[in-house]
Amino acid sequence: MRILHTEASCGWGGQEIRILSEAQGLIDRGHDVRLVCPSEARIFQEAPRFGVLVEALPIGQKRLRGVLALRAYLKRHAFDVINTHSSTDTWLAAVACRLVTGAPPIVRTRHISAPLSDNAATRWLYASATSHIATTGEALREQLLTTLSVAPERIVSVPTGVDAARYHPVDAAGKIARRRQLGLPVDAPLVGIVATLRSWKGHRFLIEAFAGKVPPAAHLVIVGDGPQLDNLKAQVAQSGLQERVHLVGNHPDVVPWLQALDLFVLPSYANEGVPQALMQAMACGLPCITTNVGAISELATDDLTARVVPAQNVAALQHSLCELLADEPLRFRLGSAAREHVVATHGRALMLDRMEALFRKAVEA
Repeated sequence: MRILHTEASCGWGGQEIRILSEAQGLIDRGHDVRLVCPSEARIFQEAPRFGVLVEALPIGQKRLRGVLALRAYLKRHAFDVINTHSSTDTWLAAVACRLVTGAPPIVRTRHISAPLSDNAATRWLYASATSHIATTGEALREQLLTTLSVAPERIVSVPTGVDAARYHPVDAAGKIARRRQLGLPVDAPLVGIVATLRSWKGHRFLIEAFAGKVPPAAHLVIVGDGPQLDNLKAQVAQSGLQERVHLVGNHPDVVPWLQALDLFVLPSYANEGVPQALMQAMACGLPCITTNVGAISELATDDLTARVVPAQNVAALQHSLCELLADEPLRFRLGSAAREHVVATHGRALMLDRMEALFRKAVEA
């Protein structure tokens, strides 16, 4: 198939990585997959690293210029299906396709659980302008069914898949080697989070928990960049945690950072689908603490595959941190169960199979 991805977002996180990873996988299966996005978008810079052909179009805002650019692009290139990802590019693609004879069907991937508006325009976009919809979790699928009454057969949950051969546990010696490689404390308990520094990822609650009764020997590693960086730096300084909190920035390959940790935390309080970072941490055999937000429950079951705490509850987060840091057998049990669950239900090949089938269904409809 000839598949076109559109992405308006200029950010960099799980959504953008999912697009490129999925495109790379389908290219490897013999499909012709391309991407259009704004020139200033981070995904524009990263696409060549994944082997994805990319072209810059002015689709970062809902303006006529973007519609016309997409229309012209579709007239120059023939595609079997368009896969849109953010609200802006979905709207632009929907209108552009109305202006092109024989336009390909649109498959909309909805990555996050942000609230939807139940109005005539949104219903048109989801019920008429798009052929099929993929969500990154079952909870997001249920949200569309209840909010917009989209026909169930037109929506399928396709969680992001993880490459379990790449994201894998290491033994004690391997963990020490990773820490030395990254310049992290070799003997300290290491707690970590890998996430774009957005408010709803909950970094501030994790730092606040560290400022309390978490064992003073423990260190916190924050991997990622984003709009909350300055606020988090200020919070670390105000809490006197400069020696224990490591803000290490964004890293294209997070495997070494995950393999260096003893414990992973994702205290999100909004918008999540099935978070890639949590999935990757679980695949690395890490015990995890997280919340029951969005479709996280598809990964994390309390006391089975993770420790689940109420969102925005620092006391509960702090309690679980102390409990897990003090109990190595519990950490091992949760980490082992986490990897087993992720490998069985969220493999990368399964994601590619499902998206491939959905694209074929849209083409044949």
